[in-house]
Amino acid sequence: MADIESVLKESRIFEPPSTFRQAAHVKSLEEYRALYRRSVDEPEAFWGEQAESLRWSKRWERVLEWDPPFASWFVGGCLNLSENCLDRHVATWRKNKAALVWEGEPGDTRVLTYHDLLREVCRFANVLKALGVVKGDRVGIYMPMIPEAAVAMLACARIGATHSVVFGGFSAEALRDRMNDAQARVIVTADGAYRRGAVVPLKANVDAALAGAPSVENVVVVRRTGEEVPFHAGRDHWWHELMEAASAQCPAEPLDAEHPLFILYTSGTTGRPKGVVHTTGGYLLQASLTMKLVFDVKDEDTYWCTADIGWVTGHSYVVYAPLANGATTFMYEGAPNHPEPDRFWRIVERHGITVLYTAPTAIRAFVRWGEQWPRKHDLTSLRLLGTVGEPINPEAWMWYHSVIGGGRCPIVDTWWQTETGAIMITPLPGAIATKPGSGTLPFFGVEPEVVDKDGHAVPPGAGGYLVIKKPWPSMLRTVYGDPERYVETYWKRFPGIYFTGDGARRDADGYFWIMGRVDDVINVAGHRLGTMEVESALVSHPRVAEAAVVGRPDELKGQALVAFVTLQAGIALNEGLRAELKEHVVKEIGAIARPDEIRFSEALPKTRSGKIMRRLLRDIAAGRDTIGDTTTLEDYSVLARLREEEE
Repeated sequence: MADIESVLKESRIFEPPSTFRQAAHVKSLEEYRALYRRSVDEPEAFWGEQAESLRWSKRWERVLEWDPPFASWFVGGCLNLSENCLDRHVATWRKNKAALVWEGEPGDTRVLTYHDLLREVCRFANVLKALGVVKGDRVGIYMPMIPEAAVAMLACARIGATHSVVFGGFSAEALRDRMNDAQARVIVTADGAYRRGAVVPLKANVDAALAGAPSVENVVVVRRTGEEVPFHAGRDHWWHELMEAASAQCPAEPLDAEHPLFILYTSGTTGRPKGVVHTTGGYLLQASLTMKLVFDVKDEDTYWCTADIGWVTGHSYVVYAPLANGATTFMYEGAPNHPEPDRFWRIVERHGITVLYTAPTAIRAFVRWGEQWPRKHDLTSLRLLGTVGEPINPEAWMWYHSVIGGGRCPIVDTWWQTETGAIMITPLPGAIATKPGSGTLPFFGVEPEVVDKDGHAVPPGAGGYLVIKKPWPSMLRTVYGDPERYVETYWKRFPGIYFTGDGARRDADGYFWIMGRVDDVINVAGHRLGTMEVESALVSHPRVAEAAVVGRPDELKGQALVAFVTLQAGIALNEGLRAELKEHVVKEIGAIARPDEIRFSEALPKTRSGKIMRRLLRDIAAGRDTIGDTTTLEDYSVLARLREEEE
């Protein structure tokens, strides 16, 4: 690990609109700074005060026990997450407020009030208990984006079963490996899911997975598509039949604050996936507080996080945090471009979405499809926009701000990870001025630092490694069944300090700029460059929709820069454009970042959550065979086409 150079230049600043600021939960930079200082100077007092907002069945004895790298938060306290998301709202005027609004890809819709959702959750909690599930058992959830997915998660939380959601786009092999690692007793699935007009055969995938997953005793199947699916007598059960017989009364189980709420698997480049373990009290508190303050959520909001529940963003900001705040959360089942590329904007208009939280990769796709699609729809209900998942390049940020937000909506560019559980670096939209491409400042109680390879803080403007210096409530507690891997992966590089795996820099205003994964840093003639910065320079060219930059071995320079570029729709490819793009990068950030090679591609290899798989592009650029785990790849044909172009 050598140090990382930062070459991106961005000077635009956007202050919070005055009308937004006046009504925000945190109204000024001074208020933010005072609260932040207290949160890091007296973290236990700060988090103890914030925890009073939750419903506890037994108060904690100590806020934090920290035996690096193992943390326990709210030691001795007991609560139930499902109760905090449902029961306490049903006891108020929110009883008949919409908790969950849903739209399926074919256009069907459902609305569940808090009262409705509580009854459904209690019924399914009783279904699980009737199947023999007890506190501490693991339950697999492999489902489409339908309300039953949220019901299943909340039902597990209600009885103390630890859920492991597996994204419904994963293969049977990926599902099998995750269920075996978790030793799940039950899988909840559906006959199928709709995706771009086709049916994804979820039940068939479960059947294939269970041929090698002996711990699973029961499968519960939601009838979503009506497709004929084989049933194994004694093992497989229809959701609707079990629910009809179940009582709508199920008291919430008081659980220790450190009781494991869920295991969520993240893919490694090689080897078996890591099961990230999150517990109950600290996770719920930080997810809930970030929801309230980062999205400035109000009772009248209809909030839409576009993530799938198979990812941590779906856990935290589709299901748990919105419901803990008594908000209305929106779920959509299908693809953003089905039947046409305006599906998201049609949804915003139809349902009056006020807060939209989506990924930079989606925004870049919208840019490529053209602004004629959002222009067809009335988007004036939107008051706040958010991004999540990876750094957003400044030009995509500007498009999002002007075309989708009409220049009036603050953008919260959030940095966090599966492992952190909740948002860590983010603007507060009424308090913190934003800069396109920057996550801005840390959330309360979070102490990030940018360090060199020896763990020393680097000066403002210098690139380095992003670390978190102190424990935070929603942090992962371990890797399931493998505490040594937890220590090795996250805590060994800088002892006692959490290493995020990301490169970053901090500017003169203290704002953080994420430069991408350290694995993606490229060493060019002794200069270590973050891929995100070179990609941002390419995407700032008006003809470029998306770019991914990787290194390939080079005898002279160590590594050469290879850029894979997707052009805007309707742009014709010509040889002069290659030279033009190379010179554009030189003009934007300097000759050191000039790409050695530019390859044009109709699409880039991405995970099913939309992240570009640069690891695969590195193999292609170097002429190597693809190695490591590819189960998260969304479209294998993209890889095949890139290989063909190479040949």
